[in-house]
Amino acid sequence: MIVRVCLFSALALSFAFLLAAQTNSSPNKPLGAKSKPQAAAAAKASPAELARGKYLVEGAGQCQDCHTPRNQRGEFVRSQWLQGSPIMFRPTVPMPQFVTAAPPIAGLPGWSEADAVKFLMTGVDPQGGMRRPPMPEFRFNRADASSIVKYLKSLEK
Repeated sequence: MIVRVCLFSALALSFAFLLAAQTNSSPNKPLGAKSKPQAAAAAKASPAELARGKYLVEGAGQCQDCHTPRNQRGEFVRSQWLQGSPIMFRPTVPMPQFVTAAPPIAGLPGWSEADAVKFLMTGVDPQGGMRRPPMPEFRFNRADASSIVKYLKSLEK
């Protein structure tokens, strides 16, 4: 079970780090700022797609483990849900490009729906970069990737 949780947490982390690279390319845009294309994508999602995306993000993937800060008692800070957080573990051996902070994924700032779906299906970002550790390699099918993206975009503030 621990291996499974770590694997899914790492998956979410890799996606988030590539999101950070995208987000950093437009520093004048406020974090989580709504854009019409993002809002439209979330608006097109059916309740079933949103429920599937929520299950994959929060239930199976446990994305909150890396992307949501915790308080002093180790509880998630619900007001900062999927808004990014320092990674609370480190590799036991040197690992190039290991990231130490998970960026925000609520709203998928800086990502189009198509680019995010492609990344979740292939592990390749829009610039041709690959996911970074501790995120494992993954390959979602198109329906699951789309549900994940629609759910995350629905969390836009």
